[in-house]
Amino acid sequence: MLNFITDVLLASWDMLQQASIYILFGLLVGGMLKMFLSPAYVAAHLGSGHFSSVFKAALLGIPIPLCSCGVLPAAISLKKQGANNGATTAFLISTPESGVDSISITWALLDPIMTVARPISAFISAFAAGCAENFFNPPGKTQQMRPDLSCPIDNCCDGTDCSPEEHKHHHSLFEKVKIGTRYAATDLWADLAGWFFIGILLAGLISVLVPDAVIAKYLGGGISSMLLMLTFGIPLYICATASTPIAAAFIMKGVSPGTALVFLLVGPATNITSLSVLIGLLGKRATALYLTSIAVVSVLCGLAVDAIYLSFGISAVAAVGQAAEVLPGWLMLSATLLLLALSVRPLYAIILGWFGKGDDCGCGGGCQTPEPVQLQPLSSIIQEEKKR
Repeated sequence: MLNFITDVLLASWDMLQQASIYILFGLLVGGMLKMFLSPAYVAAHLGSGHFSSVFKAALLGIPIPLCSCGVLPAAISLKKQGANNGATTAFLISTPESGVDSISITWALLDPIMTVARPISAFISAFAAGCAENFFNPPGKTQQMRPDLSCPIDNCCDGTDCSPEEHKHHHSLFEKVKIGTRYAATDLWADLAGWFFIGILLAGLISVLVPDAVIAKYLGGGISSMLLMLTFGIPLYICATASTPIAAAFIMKGVSPGTALVFLLVGPATNITSLSVLIGLLGKRATALYLTSIAVVSVLCGLAVDAIYLSFGISAVAAVGQAAEVLPGWLMLSATLLLLALSVRPLYAIILGWFGKGDDCGCGGGCQTPEPVQLQPLSSIIQEEKKR
Protein backbone atom coordinates (compact mmCIF):
# COMPACT_ATOMS: atom_id res chain seq x y z
CA MET A 1 0.00 0.00 0.00
CA LEU A 2 2.81 2.38 0.88
CA ASN A 3 4.54 1.61 -2.41
CA PHE A 4 1.31 2.31 -4.29
CA ILE A 5 0.87 5.69 -2.60
CA THR A 6 4.51 6.52 -3.30
CA ASP A 7 4.10 5.61 -6.96
CA VAL A 8 1.00 7.79 -7.26
CA LEU A 9 2.74 10.75 -5.62
CA LEU A 10 5.81 10.32 -7.83
CA ALA A 11 3.63 10.13 -10.94
CA SER A 12 1.72 13.22 -9.81
CA TRP A 13 4.99 15.04 -9.19
CA ASP A 14 6.22 14.10 -12.65
CA MET A 15 3.01 15.39 -14.24
CA LEU A 16 3.20 18.54 -12.15
CA GLN A 17 6.69 19.19 -13.49
CA GLN A 18 5.50 18.62 -17.06
CA ALA A 19 2.50 20.92 -16.63
CA SER A 20 4.01 23.74 -14.57
CA ILE A 21 5.84 25.56 -17.35
CA TYR A 22 2.71 25.50 -19.50
CA ILE A 23 0.51 26.64 -16.62
CA LEU A 24 2.83 29.58 -15.96
CA PHE A 25 2.87 30.48 -19.64
CA GLY A 26 -0.91 30.17 -19.77
CA LEU A 27 -1.28 32.42 -16.73
CA LEU A 28 0.97 34.96 -18.39
CA VAL A 29 -1.09 34.82 -21.59
CA GLY A 30 -4.26 35.26 -19.54
CA GLY A 31 -2.77 38.25 -17.73
CA MET A 32 -1.68 39.87 -20.97
CA LEU A 33 -5.11 39.26 -22.50
CA LYS A 34 -6.56 41.10 -19.53
CA MET A 35 -4.29 44.09 -20.11
CA PHE A 36 -4.07 44.29 -23.90
CA LEU A 37 -7.25 42.70 -25.25
CA SER A 38 -10.10 45.17 -25.11
CA PRO A 39 -13.15 43.83 -23.23
CA ALA A 40 -15.32 45.76 -25.65
CA TYR A 41 -13.68 43.92 -28.57
CA VAL A 42 -14.16 40.54 -26.87
CA ALA A 43 -17.78 41.29 -26.03
CA ALA A 44 -18.45 42.47 -29.58
CA HIS A 45 -16.80 39.55 -31.36
CA LEU A 46 -17.02 36.65 -28.88
CA GLY A 47 -19.92 37.68 -26.68
CA SER A 48 -22.87 37.35 -29.05
CA GLY A 49 -23.87 35.25 -32.00
CA HIS A 50 -24.50 31.53 -32.05
CA PHE A 51 -21.95 30.74 -34.75
CA SER A 52 -19.82 33.79 -35.62
CA SER A 53 -18.40 34.12 -32.09
CA VAL A 54 -17.61 30.41 -32.01
CA PHE A 55 -15.94 30.57 -35.43
CA LYS A 56 -13.71 33.46 -34.34
CA ALA A 57 -12.79 31.85 -31.01
CA ALA A 58 -11.94 28.51 -32.64
CA LEU A 59 -9.80 30.29 -35.23
CA LEU A 60 -8.13 32.41 -32.56
CA GLY A 61 -7.00 29.34 -30.62
CA ILE A 62 -5.35 27.48 -33.51
CA PRO A 63 -1.93 29.24 -33.48
CA ILE A 64 -1.61 29.78 -29.71
CA PRO A 65 0.85 27.26 -28.16
CA LEU A 66 -0.95 26.31 -24.93
CA CYS A 67 -1.71 22.85 -23.54
CA SER A 68 -5.00 21.73 -21.98
CA CYS A 69 -3.88 23.04 -18.59
CA GLY A 70 -2.22 26.21 -19.79
CA VAL A 71 -5.27 27.22 -21.85
CA LEU A 72 -7.55 27.31 -18.79
CA PRO A 73 -6.47 30.66 -17.36
CA ALA A 74 -6.44 32.24 -20.81
CA ALA A 75 -9.97 30.98 -21.52
CA ILE A 76 -11.23 32.13 -18.14
CA SER A 77 -9.82 35.56 -18.87
CA LEU A 78 -11.78 35.65 -22.13
CA LYS A 79 -14.91 34.53 -20.30
CA LYS A 80 -14.57 37.28 -17.73
CA GLN A 81 -14.15 39.83 -20.50
CA GLY A 82 -17.48 38.95 -22.10
CA ALA A 83 -16.99 35.86 -24.29
CA ASN A 84 -20.05 33.61 -24.33
CA ASN A 85 -19.93 29.96 -23.26
CA GLY A 86 -19.80 28.61 -26.81
CA ALA A 87 -16.88 30.83 -27.78
CA THR A 88 -15.08 29.97 -24.54
CA THR A 89 -15.61 26.26 -25.18
CA ALA A 90 -14.30 26.57 -28.75
CA PHE A 91 -11.19 28.38 -27.54
CA LEU A 92 -10.65 25.72 -24.86
CA ILE A 93 -10.60 23.00 -27.52
CA SER A 94 -8.81 24.49 -30.52
CA THR A 95 -5.96 26.01 -28.51
CA PRO A 96 -4.48 22.85 -26.91
CA GLU A 97 -5.17 20.67 -29.96
CA SER A 98 -3.00 22.83 -32.18
CA GLY A 99 -0.35 25.55 -32.06
CA VAL A 100 2.46 26.94 -34.16
CA ASP A 101 4.97 24.77 -32.30
CA SER A 102 3.05 21.52 -32.66
CA ILE A 103 2.27 22.22 -36.33
CA SER A 104 5.96 22.69 -37.11
CA ILE A 105 6.89 19.50 -35.26
CA THR A 106 4.11 17.61 -37.04
CA TRP A 107 5.67 18.68 -40.34
CA ALA A 108 9.08 17.49 -39.14
CA LEU A 109 8.05 14.15 -37.63
CA LEU A 110 5.01 13.11 -39.66
CA ASP A 111 4.01 14.31 -43.14
CA PRO A 112 2.14 17.12 -44.95
CA ILE A 113 -1.23 15.36 -44.75
CA MET A 114 -1.11 15.11 -40.97
CA THR A 115 0.25 18.65 -40.74
CA VAL A 116 -2.83 19.96 -42.53
CA ALA A 117 -5.31 17.52 -40.97
CA ARG A 118 -4.32 18.38 -37.41
CA PRO A 119 -5.29 22.09 -37.27
CA ILE A 120 -8.32 21.54 -39.51
CA SER A 121 -9.61 18.77 -37.24
CA ALA A 122 -8.92 20.94 -34.19
CA PHE A 123 -10.97 23.75 -35.70
CA ILE A 124 -13.86 21.42 -36.62
CA SER A 125 -14.03 19.87 -33.15
CA ALA A 126 -13.87 23.29 -31.48
CA PHE A 127 -16.52 24.76 -33.76
CA ALA A 128 -18.85 21.79 -33.24
CA ALA A 129 -18.53 21.91 -29.45
CA GLY A 130 -19.02 25.67 -29.30
CA CYS A 131 -22.07 25.57 -31.55
CA ALA A 132 -23.56 22.75 -29.48
CA GLU A 133 -23.06 24.74 -26.28
CA ASN A 134 -24.68 27.86 -27.75
CA PHE A 135 -27.51 25.77 -29.22
CA PHE A 136 -28.47 24.26 -25.87
CA ASN A 137 -27.66 27.45 -24.00
CA PRO A 138 -28.26 30.38 -26.39
CA PRO A 139 -26.29 33.54 -25.53
CA GLY A 140 -29.38 35.71 -25.93
CA LYS A 141 -31.58 33.49 -23.81
CA THR A 142 -29.71 33.81 -20.55
CA GLN A 143 -28.17 36.75 -18.77
CA GLN A 144 -24.88 37.73 -20.32
CA MET A 145 -22.04 38.91 -18.20
CA ARG A 146 -21.38 42.58 -18.85
CA PRO A 147 -17.71 43.14 -19.54
CA ASP A 148 -15.85 45.45 -17.23
CA LEU A 149 -14.72 48.33 -19.44
CA SER A 150 -12.91 50.21 -16.69
CA CYS A 151 -9.14 50.53 -16.65
CA PRO A 152 -7.71 47.25 -15.22
CA ILE A 153 -4.63 49.02 -13.85
CA ASP A 154 -5.88 51.82 -11.59
CA ASN A 155 -9.47 52.53 -12.71
CA CYS A 156 -8.40 55.83 -14.25
CA CYS A 157 -11.14 55.39 -16.87
CA ASP A 158 -14.58 53.85 -16.57
CA GLY A 159 -14.86 52.96 -20.25
CA THR A 160 -17.74 55.40 -20.80
CA ASP A 161 -16.51 58.94 -20.32
CA CYS A 162 -12.97 58.12 -21.43
CA SER A 163 -12.43 57.10 -25.05
CA PRO A 164 -10.17 54.12 -25.88
CA GLU A 165 -7.87 56.40 -27.87
CA GLU A 166 -7.37 58.63 -24.84
CA HIS A 167 -6.85 55.73 -22.46
CA LYS A 168 -4.12 54.22 -24.64
CA HIS A 169 -1.72 56.92 -23.50
CA HIS A 170 -2.44 56.67 -19.78
CA HIS A 171 -0.11 53.76 -18.99
CA SER A 172 3.23 52.53 -20.25
CA LEU A 173 3.95 49.09 -21.62
CA PHE A 174 5.91 48.24 -18.47
CA GLU A 175 2.93 49.12 -16.26
CA LYS A 176 0.60 46.93 -18.28
CA VAL A 177 2.96 43.94 -18.23
CA LYS A 178 3.58 44.35 -14.49
CA ILE A 179 -0.10 44.55 -13.55
CA GLY A 180 -1.00 41.77 -15.99
CA THR A 181 1.58 39.47 -14.45
CA ARG A 182 0.32 40.26 -10.95
CA TYR A 183 -3.26 39.61 -12.03
CA ALA A 184 -2.25 36.26 -13.53
CA ALA A 185 -0.35 35.16 -10.43
CA THR A 186 -3.15 36.08 -8.01
CA ASP A 187 -6.69 36.33 -9.38
CA LEU A 188 -6.43 33.86 -12.25
CA TRP A 189 -4.45 31.21 -10.40
CA ALA A 190 -6.69 31.51 -7.33
CA ASP A 191 -9.57 30.37 -9.57
CA LEU A 192 -7.71 27.24 -10.68
CA ALA A 193 -5.29 26.10 -7.98
CA GLY A 194 -7.60 23.86 -5.94
CA TRP A 195 -9.12 22.01 -8.87
CA PHE A 196 -5.76 21.76 -10.58
CA PHE A 197 -4.03 19.93 -7.73
CA ILE A 198 -6.99 17.60 -7.26
CA GLY A 199 -6.71 16.75 -10.94
CA ILE A 200 -2.96 16.25 -10.70
CA LEU A 201 -3.45 13.65 -7.95
CA LEU A 202 -6.17 11.88 -9.97
CA ALA A 203 -3.94 11.91 -13.04
CA GLY A 204 -1.15 10.31 -11.01
CA LEU A 205 -3.57 7.62 -9.86
CA ILE A 206 -4.63 6.84 -13.43
CA SER A 207 -1.04 6.85 -14.62
CA VAL A 208 -0.13 4.18 -12.06
CA LEU A 209 -3.20 2.02 -12.65
CA VAL A 210 -3.00 1.97 -16.49
CA PRO A 211 0.03 -0.01 -17.79
CA ASP A 212 1.91 1.59 -20.67
CA ALA A 213 2.11 -1.69 -22.59
CA VAL A 214 -1.67 -1.86 -22.93
CA ILE A 215 -1.82 1.45 -24.83
CA ALA A 216 0.00 0.17 -27.93
CA LYS A 217 -1.37 -3.38 -27.94
CA TYR A 218 -4.82 -3.14 -29.52
CA LEU A 219 -4.45 -0.23 -31.94
CA GLY A 220 -4.28 -1.97 -35.30
CA GLY A 221 -6.70 0.44 -37.01
CA GLY A 222 -10.39 0.98 -37.62
CA ILE A 223 -13.08 2.50 -35.45
CA SER A 224 -12.49 0.06 -32.59
CA SER A 225 -8.88 1.18 -32.20
CA MET A 226 -9.97 4.82 -32.33
CA LEU A 227 -12.55 4.25 -29.61
CA LEU A 228 -9.90 2.53 -27.55
CA MET A 229 -7.55 5.47 -28.15
CA LEU A 230 -10.27 7.75 -26.81
CA THR A 231 -10.41 5.68 -23.63
CA PHE A 232 -6.71 6.12 -23.03
CA GLY A 233 -6.33 9.63 -24.39
CA ILE A 234 -9.11 11.46 -22.55
CA PRO A 235 -7.78 11.18 -18.97
CA LEU A 236 -4.06 11.39 -19.76
CA TYR A 237 -2.07 14.61 -19.63
CA ILE A 238 0.16 15.37 -22.60
CA CYS A 239 0.74 18.60 -24.49
CA ALA A 240 0.40 18.92 -28.26
CA THR A 241 4.15 19.17 -28.77
CA ALA A 242 5.00 16.12 -26.66
CA SER A 243 2.23 14.04 -28.25
CA THR A 244 3.71 14.39 -31.74
CA PRO A 245 6.77 12.10 -31.37
CA ILE A 246 4.57 9.56 -29.56
CA ALA A 247 2.13 9.59 -32.47
CA ALA A 248 5.06 9.16 -34.84
CA ALA A 249 6.21 6.14 -32.84
CA PHE A 250 2.67 4.71 -32.94
CA ILE A 251 2.59 5.00 -36.74
CA MET A 252 6.01 3.36 -37.05
CA LYS A 253 4.64 0.41 -35.06
CA GLY A 254 1.67 -0.01 -37.38
CA VAL A 255 -0.98 2.23 -35.84
CA SER A 256 -3.15 3.81 -38.53
CA PRO A 257 -2.68 7.56 -39.13
CA GLY A 258 -6.35 8.14 -38.27
CA THR A 259 -5.90 6.50 -34.88
CA ALA A 260 -2.76 8.55 -34.33
CA LEU A 261 -4.75 11.69 -35.20
CA VAL A 262 -7.32 10.80 -32.54
CA PHE A 263 -4.46 10.67 -30.06
CA LEU A 264 -3.12 14.01 -31.30
CA LEU A 265 -6.52 15.64 -30.80
CA VAL A 266 -7.80 14.00 -27.63
CA GLY A 267 -4.54 13.73 -25.71
CA PRO A 268 -3.73 17.46 -25.66
CA ALA A 269 -7.35 18.67 -25.43
CA THR A 270 -8.47 16.58 -22.47
CA ASN A 271 -7.01 15.24 -19.27
CA ILE A 272 -8.28 14.51 -15.82
CA THR A 273 -6.78 17.75 -14.51
CA SER A 274 -8.43 20.10 -16.99
CA LEU A 275 -11.74 18.21 -16.81
CA SER A 276 -11.86 18.60 -13.04
CA VAL A 277 -11.34 22.35 -13.48
CA LEU A 278 -14.02 22.56 -16.19
CA ILE A 279 -16.56 20.76 -14.03
CA GLY A 280 -15.90 23.18 -11.20
CA LEU A 281 -16.10 26.29 -13.40
CA LEU A 282 -18.57 25.49 -16.18
CA GLY A 283 -20.63 22.62 -14.80
CA LYS A 284 -21.20 19.00 -15.72
CA ARG A 285 -23.41 19.55 -18.76
CA ALA A 286 -20.97 21.88 -20.52
CA THR A 287 -18.11 19.48 -19.75
CA ALA A 288 -20.14 16.58 -21.16
CA LEU A 289 -20.75 18.54 -24.39
CA TYR A 290 -17.04 19.37 -24.46
CA LEU A 291 -16.04 15.71 -24.22
CA THR A 292 -18.73 14.41 -26.58
CA SER A 293 -17.87 16.88 -29.34
CA ILE A 294 -14.15 16.15 -29.12
CA ALA A 295 -14.71 12.40 -29.11
CA VAL A 296 -17.17 12.31 -32.04
CA VAL A 297 -15.28 14.76 -34.26
CA SER A 298 -11.92 13.13 -33.49
CA VAL A 299 -13.16 9.70 -34.57
CA LEU A 300 -14.82 11.08 -37.70
CA CYS A 301 -11.69 13.01 -38.65
CA GLY A 302 -9.59 9.92 -37.94
CA LEU A 303 -11.74 7.82 -40.26
CA ALA A 304 -11.53 10.53 -42.92
CA VAL A 305 -7.73 10.68 -42.69
CA ASP A 306 -7.45 6.90 -43.00
CA ALA A 307 -9.68 7.07 -46.07
CA ILE A 308 -7.47 9.78 -47.61
CA TYR A 309 -4.32 7.73 -47.12
CA LEU A 310 -6.06 4.65 -48.51
CA SER A 311 -7.56 6.40 -51.55
CA PHE A 312 -4.21 7.91 -52.56
CA GLY A 313 -2.28 4.75 -51.72
CA ILE A 314 0.01 6.65 -49.36
CA SER A 315 1.98 4.79 -46.72
CA ALA A 316 1.94 6.73 -43.45
CA VAL A 317 5.60 6.26 -42.58
CA ALA A 318 6.75 8.76 -39.98
CA ALA A 319 10.15 10.29 -40.37
CA VAL A 320 10.96 9.93 -36.71
CA GLY A 321 14.09 11.86 -35.78
CA GLN A 322 15.78 12.56 -32.54
CA ALA A 323 12.87 14.67 -31.27
CA ALA A 324 15.06 16.18 -28.60
CA GLU A 325 12.78 19.11 -27.84
CA VAL A 326 12.37 18.05 -24.22
CA LEU A 327 12.59 20.92 -21.78
CA PRO A 328 15.70 20.90 -19.56
CA GLY A 329 15.18 19.49 -16.10
CA TRP A 330 16.29 22.63 -14.29
CA LEU A 331 13.67 24.69 -16.13
CA MET A 332 10.87 22.26 -15.31
CA LEU A 333 11.89 22.13 -11.65
CA SER A 334 12.16 25.91 -11.41
CA ALA A 335 8.70 26.34 -12.95
CA THR A 336 7.27 23.76 -10.55
CA LEU A 337 8.73 25.46 -7.49
CA LEU A 338 7.47 28.84 -8.67
CA LEU A 339 3.99 27.44 -9.26
CA LEU A 340 3.98 25.85 -5.80
CA ALA A 341 5.02 29.18 -4.28
CA LEU A 342 2.14 30.92 -6.06
CA SER A 343 -0.22 28.20 -4.78
CA VAL A 344 0.47 28.67 -1.08
CA ARG A 345 -2.02 31.49 -0.56
CA PRO A 346 -5.00 30.07 -2.53
CA LEU A 347 -4.50 26.56 -1.09
CA TYR A 348 -4.23 28.02 2.41
CA ALA A 349 -7.51 29.87 1.83
CA ILE A 350 -9.16 26.65 0.63
CA ILE A 351 -8.00 24.76 3.71
CA LEU A 352 -9.28 27.53 5.97
CA GLY A 353 -12.58 27.37 4.13
CA TRP A 354 -12.91 23.67 4.95
CA PHE A 355 -12.85 24.57 8.64
CA GLY A 356 -15.11 27.60 8.23
CA LYS A 357 -12.29 30.05 8.90
CA GLY A 358 -11.74 31.42 5.40
CA ASP A 359 -11.51 35.15 4.90
CA ASP A 360 -13.97 37.03 2.77
CA CYS A 361 -11.78 37.29 -0.29
CA GLY A 362 -10.77 33.63 -0.43
CA CYS A 363 -7.15 34.42 -1.17
CA GLY A 364 -5.67 33.73 2.24
CA GLY A 365 -5.55 37.35 3.27
CA GLY A 366 -3.32 40.19 2.29
CA CYS A 367 -4.95 41.20 -0.97
CA GLN A 368 -6.32 44.63 -1.53
CA THR A 369 -9.44 43.80 -3.48
CA PRO A 370 -11.74 41.04 -2.18
CA GLU A 371 -11.90 38.33 -4.80
CA PRO A 372 -15.65 37.60 -4.63
CA VAL A 373 -16.33 41.12 -5.85
CA GLN A 374 -15.04 39.99 -9.25
CA LEU A 375 -15.81 36.28 -9.22
CA GLN A 376 -19.24 35.97 -7.63
CA PRO A 377 -21.20 37.40 -10.58
CA LEU A 378 -19.40 35.02 -12.93
CA SER A 379 -19.98 31.95 -10.79
CA SER A 380 -23.64 32.76 -10.20
CA ILE A 381 -24.25 33.31 -13.90
CA ILE A 382 -22.53 30.03 -14.77
CA GLN A 383 -24.54 28.12 -12.16
CA GLU A 384 -27.79 29.55 -13.52
CA GLU A 385 -26.77 28.71 -17.07
CA LYS A 386 -25.91 25.14 -16.21
CA LYS A 387 -29.19 24.28 -14.44
CA ARG A 388 -31.25 21.85 -16.47
